[in-house]
Amino acid sequence: MEHHHEEMQSKYVLALSKYNTHIHDDEVMTKVDALIGKKLDENDNLEAKKLLFHCIDLTSLKCTDSEESIMKFTEKVNEFVDKYPDLENVASICVYPNMAEIVNDTLEADDVKIACVSGGFPSSQTFMEVKVAETAMAIHTGAEEIDIVMPVGKFLCGDYEGMCDEIGELKDICGEKPLKVILETGVLRSASNIKKAAILAMYSGADFIKTSTGKETISATPEAAWVMCEAIKEYYKETGRKVGFKAAGGIDSVKKALAYYTIVKEVLGEEWLNNGLFRIGASRLANQLLSEITGEETKFF
Repeated sequence: MEHHHEEMQSKYVLALSKYNTHIHDDEVMTKVDALIGKKLDENDNLEAKKLLFHCIDLTSLKCTDSEESIMKFTEKVNEFVDKYPDLENVASICVYPNMAEIVNDTLEADDVKIACVSGGFPSSQTFMEVKVAETAMAIHTGAEEIDIVMPVGKFLCGDYEGMCDEIGELKDICGEKPLKVILETGVLRSASNIKKAAILAMYSGADFIKTSTGKETISATPEAAWVMCEAIKEYYKETGRKVGFKAAGGIDSVKKALAYYTIVKEVLGEEWLNNGLFRIGASRLANQLLSEITGEETKFF
């Protein structure tokens, strides 16, 4: 058994060896500062803001959520279609799994997906059987996309096999439905760890890699986003498979959102600038983007 474990671990170490994981935090910071400084202003335009809005996973993950509040939340997305017929809607509504059914029953807007967090969100600390059941039940009641947190403790201990098996098993439950894997970059301690976690998550079947839950002290940062996008780019060159990127947690201003847009555009290119490969997890941001797009202050959502 011990021999099998070592063999499996070496499989993951071999996979990581194909990528540049020897990166230094200060170098990343310098590169990101230069990129944002050079390119942010030219991306501060109406088209970029419209695209960002269309890439939002409109999120409600509060302990105070109720069937009534989530129904109202969903009805706003329905009303958007009539109020702003010339604008593309948000990408999805993201809720806890027990709310998938109410969103499914209420949602009328075309092209807006139902996303659920699952797998013991936000800590990923529960039994695998519970994670599997929660994910399967979310899908059964209407979820079309699943957001899970990778088992961060396993990753930090070097148990790559345990981490990857878990992600792979939950991807099997999702089938063709997209699985977004949250790396929780704020607790991964280094750019090198973020790169390794990103590669292992993609290797295990992640359709998107996502920065954060928004429940930890440090959420999304441009530096983490840059490292993740570099990993996606290298993984695409190595395998030919395009993996999406999602920034989430603390993205509470249009300027912050434009920084993530800039990183995706400059690192991954125009072909990632659509909501099939780029998402922003946010709630407050939607009204701010809408205000800037329409040119008048709005509190629509």
